[in-house]
Amino acid sequence: MKLGRYGAIGLLALGLGLVGFGAGAQAQQRISINIASSHPTANIWVWAMKNVFQPEVDRLLRERGNKYAINWREAYGGTLYKFTDTRAAVSDGIADIGMVGTVWEGAAMPLQNVTYFAPFATEDHELLVEVFDKLTAELPELQKSWDSQNMVYLSSLITDSYDIYANFPVSKLEDLQNRRINAPGTSANWLQGTGATPVDGALTTYYTNIQTGVTQGALSFASGIQPTRVYEVAPNLTRVGIGAMYFGGVAANKAFFAKLPKDVQDVIREAGRTTSKRHGQYVSERATAALAEMKAAGLKVAELPEAEKARWVKSLPNIVGPWIQANGEPARKVLKAYFAELRSRGVKPLRSWDEGL
Repeated sequence: MKLGRYGAIGLLALGLGLVGFGAGAQAQQRISINIASSHPTANIWVWAMKNVFQPEVDRLLRERGNKYAINWREAYGGTLYKFTDTRAAVSDGIADIGMVGTVWEGAAMPLQNVTYFAPFATEDHELLVEVFDKLTAELPELQKSWDSQNMVYLSSLITDSYDIYANFPVSKLEDLQNRRINAPGTSANWLQGTGATPVDGALTTYYTNIQTGVTQGALSFASGIQPTRVYEVAPNLTRVGIGAMYFGGVAANKAFFAKLPKDVQDVIREAGRTTSKRHGQYVSERATAALAEMKAAGLKVAELPEAEKARWVKSLPNIVGPWIQANGEPARKVLKAYFAELRSRGVKPLRSWDEGL
């Protein structure tokens, strides 16, 4: 689907500010930026954009001479685009800066989906932010993926660890037989061999899907389930520890970004790095609070027995193999770099998806 317009930039002098007594007048330029998302501001990714990225850009511009100021035009909560169009919206300039969920872009941006092809690697989402900020800065393959889509990468977005939220209890793999489970994008691979049928979707669709019987549960994470109240229709949480996932990023339309003054570009990039770190911290805060709030509201929590978890991990087919075959050496390089970063930080993945590469 072609979403057409390149983000417009208006540099408008609104007034004159005096720089000290007797000094010359300096015009402040105001820059309009359309910032948007497919999800509401209560969502962990959009919270980071609204409450960290925007204020940080404003703060840095004030501190660095107050020469520029941003006129933010917010379009959060899917008012400009839905979850299926996050990449196209930013790439085509419907949004100047926006949330891009690469989890739904397996064909257009396959390399960004590496964590979804390597589950049970780590549950540490704050570490995952560090890893992907580093990998995106250092690997040309990841940089090219964003650049080829007409986007400038600004900040990493992650999830806390995925588990099973359902309207039935799960104590063994057989309990998933003949069940329909929402599994977004490439996470459908995690259900291979379990007997469950994956159904695509997003946090914005799970409640209605389960309520109406389209599905009976979802693979998801606490910080996303709680604000969308999915636990009301899926009151059974089975802790599996499938792992934290790299979800995508905050990105700018490349044509729009190129027209910005260099000072503003630098501030936006710096604010993006700050947003990554604070986003990881906020997810930790929200995941802990969300679980407590859901339990107080009646959510039943159970741990999948370790033996069953081991069965699941071991029984999964080589889901990363077809991904590497389809995407060649760049995919191999990204996977190896990802696992090398995890191990260098002391992480011991439950399955070595990079083995033999």
